[in-house]
Amino acid sequence: MLGNLLGGFIIIVVAVNLMPIVADAVAGAQGGNVTGAASTILGLTTLFFALSIATVSIAIAIEGLRAAGLVGF
Repeated sequence: MLGNLLGGFIIIVVAVNLMPIVADAVAGAQGGNVTGAASTILGLTTLFFALSIATVSIAIAIEGLRAAGLVGF
């Protein structure tokens, strides 16, 4: 249980540190020859990165709590 919780927190810390790198890479990619819908979708990459990291870390934390018997669903 503790390993799962620590794993979830480590994923959050690493993702928060990688977020500016992802945002800079997206801004650099948009500075090129990308227009229209492709530029819009590329701009949402940072949001999708943040949502996926949040989803994975929450799933790991819930799995740890379920193993401990603290979550019953």
